[in-house]
Amino acid sequence: MATLVSTRVLRRGLEIFAAVSALVFGGLLFYGNNFASFLAAMTSLKWGWLLVGVALASLDWFGGGLRLWILTRHVHPSVSLKGSILAGGLTAWASFLTPSQTGGGPMMIYTLKRYGTPIPEAMIASLMTFVATVIFFGLAGPFAIFMGAGRSLEQHGILGQSFTLYDLFRLSLGGFVGIGLVMLVLFVFPSLGKQTARVLVGWFERRGSQRLADRVQTIRVGIDRSHECLVAFFKGWGWAALAAAIPVSALAHANKLLAGYVVLRMLDIQVNFFDVLLLQTLITFLLYFAPTPGGSGLAEILSVAVMSVYVPRELAPSYILLWRLILSYLTVAFGSVVFWRWLKGAEEREELSVVEPSEGGSAA
Repeated sequence: MATLVSTRVLRRGLEIFAAVSALVFGGLLFYGNNFASFLAAMTSLKWGWLLVGVALASLDWFGGGLRLWILTRHVHPSVSLKGSILAGGLTAWASFLTPSQTGGGPMMIYTLKRYGTPIPEAMIASLMTFVATVIFFGLAGPFAIFMGAGRSLEQHGILGQSFTLYDLFRLSLGGFVGIGLVMLVLFVFPSLGKQTARVLVGWFERRGSQRLADRVQTIRVGIDRSHECLVAFFKGWGWAALAAAIPVSALAHANKLLAGYVVLRMLDIQVNFFDVLLLQTLITFLLYFAPTPGGSGLAEILSVAVMSVYVPRELAPSYILLWRLILSYLTVAFGSVVFWRWLKGAEEREELSVVEPSEGGSAA
């Protein structure tokens, strides 16, 4: 894990995440232009819904961990449930602290290995959680549209009257479906991926970009390994494990999808549940590619823009603070405590391993 996402990168990501979040929140207070309304909103919250929000934040750990445990059991039956829960939460934690969520996969593998799961099996489990996520969103979005959700959003344009929030949601949903189709083609027809990678490697090498050529070569190896994982996983009970992981993905992503609705209810704003669900799905997809740790800055601005159809300007700071609390702040805080306690324990064990032999030598 250290070669993929070092403690220095995670520490720097935490610093950037905290600094940008604080700066943007200060800007939102200025944007709201009504500090009295902010204080009034924060002191008159619906506390029952606040407790729901705290419970929702914990699903990064319990929902993500349960899904990971279900998938890992197929390739490593003795996988630890505790280790899976910690891996689920710390995966979200590392994702929040690294650009474009790049630290999540390595942290998942590291945590599973720490609790006894071999690296190859942990890699397969990490891959299959992503597959389950893509399938879940690819099925849940069309189902919600089929049930009629989002029709009221068609009246809310974002580019004049020609492009609505509903159109933007359908565009983001197309992204999920597109990623799923690309994954399916590369997994089922790995020779296509090999040939494409070979052409790209040659093209980059001819233009003197060895670094990009090496990167493509690494991706090609990953495609080969993905195909092997798919063949190994989709046998016998592997189908059942994946089928179970898809609905459990709803728990794994519940805080991302439901945080907006829960916060609106905290602020006593009555809204259509399914319409807000579609908007949160849109925000979730767009933030997958955010270049800043945890989407800090972009997440706040994007959420204010998209949710402005429900959230008055003077309540925007309250909404964003509570939304980010459920979405990321609690996970970042708890995950930081867990991870740096691990590091402290590892340093103490390393010191003991150095001190004890020297003591033994002096006694001799």
